[in-house]
Amino acid sequence: MSRYDSRSGDPTSYRDRDRDRRSDSGFGGSMGFSGSIRSSSSRNNYEGAESPRKLDLDGLTPFEKNFYVESSSVTAMSEREVDEYRQQREITIEGRDVPRPVTSFHDVGFPDYVMQEITRAGFLEPTAIQAQGWPMALKGRDLIGIAETGSGKTLAYLLPAIVHVNAQPILAPGDGPIVLVLAPTRELAVQIQNEATKFGASSKIKNTCIYGGVPKGPQVRDLQKGVEIVIATPGRLIDMLESHHTNLRRVTYLVLDEADRMLDMGFEPQIRKLVSQIRPDRQTLYWSATWPKEVEQLARQFLYNPYKVIIGSSDLKANHAIHQHVDIVSENQKYNKLVKLLEDIMDGSRILIFMDTKKGCDQITRQLRMDGWPALSIHGDKSQAERDWVLSEFKAGKSPIMTATDVAARGLDVKDVKYVINYDFPGSLEDYVHRIGRTGRAGAKGTAYTFFTAANARFAKELISILKEAGQKVSPELAAMGSGAPPPIGHGGFRDRVRGYGGGRSWS
Repeated sequence: MSRYDSRSGDPTSYRDRDRDRRSDSGFGGSMGFSGSIRSSSSRNNYEGAESPRKLDLDGLTPFEKNFYVESSSVTAMSEREVDEYRQQREITIEGRDVPRPVTSFHDVGFPDYVMQEITRAGFLEPTAIQAQGWPMALKGRDLIGIAETGSGKTLAYLLPAIVHVNAQPILAPGDGPIVLVLAPTRELAVQIQNEATKFGASSKIKNTCIYGGVPKGPQVRDLQKGVEIVIATPGRLIDMLESHHTNLRRVTYLVLDEADRMLDMGFEPQIRKLVSQIRPDRQTLYWSATWPKEVEQLARQFLYNPYKVIIGSSDLKANHAIHQHVDIVSENQKYNKLVKLLEDIMDGSRILIFMDTKKGCDQITRQLRMDGWPALSIHGDKSQAERDWVLSEFKAGKSPIMTATDVAARGLDVKDVKYVINYDFPGSLEDYVHRIGRTGRAGAKGTAYTFFTAANARFAKELISILKEAGQKVSPELAAMGSGAPPPIGHGGFRDRVRGYGGGRSWS
């Protein structure tokens, strides 16, 4: 039997459990809600707080959120062994009373129904963010997690969320969700929902995904029936709240996924509005692949006394499993270069091509199809139904080439994308890292090709730093651009660096 009680396993109800178990969480009892909540802006200045600050909890019924009991095998680890494990996995920690990392799934003590899903998924060991993040999240403290895409962070917060839900009283009519996950894009939200469904089904935890671009009816019906977990993009969720289709009064576990991307997309006002509707003693988990000042400032306002775990470095860097090639070209060379590159690398594997604009995405896709290449496009002007269809065709390999704007740079989880091509260089190095991160996922190798023009010269120096950090070669042309010298155009190219499968292949 797991250390964690749940509605699906232990017949002992939450209300009957010994309340002394909850001393670490600071709150006990059942989890009803009444009265108005205070603004979340009172939860600021998390650094340097030497003693727990009193939260204004008038009218709030306490709830349980500390579920972690360290296993004997983790307790038996010496401090030296803990330090060596963290160094080996590139885990950096900050905060007071940080729990030790776990080295196996059994060390966490997840309920049997969660362990069965982990076994079924074929996972061999926790990823670095899971090994350190699970004990942190299960202790009920706020958490900042910084890790690159494809690191396993979705399960790092979803599995503790399932444990959290199963410890709370069941939903009553009119109740909103217990867990709220905010995500920047529809694609990421759907991906998160798939994992929530897979791992929550065995304990009958219901979820729904709230995003724009589709009819509201099915989403409204899910909310009215009652769901424990809501995964949402900020705009559509605010719409649902203003229409009184749901409320956030029972949210006690809040996740902000890809916070850096949400800020890039201008969601900060919506995020603030949503967080102000959630009780201040909630547990908040704040995830980001990068740690710019804007992300840190928002975290200071939303989190209280958090743990912080960084996998690798908080400095911007690319996945080392991705081979990066940068070709200096002129704008009018791009399409011919693209076709030659496709002739070299096309072997039926999935190829993701990024463009800056929706118009450019459609134009290049149309030209590729006219030239016999099996390409489809995905961007924000497409209906959700069309985006879902394109993505399914791409995943199935029926259309192995997909062009996309940055709507697919994050949240797109296709495990066997072999190549990423940056036809247009993105507007930031963060977006570059996330784009190429669509390959080389879950331990696989990947390759990224980037067309770099004189108009992109302002990014050259930072791009060179990212390439060098990842152990990649820097071409003389790019090095010259990084030093401020005008590079020669039309020399080199990808054909000199790859051995292809030949051109002239017909596709139906």
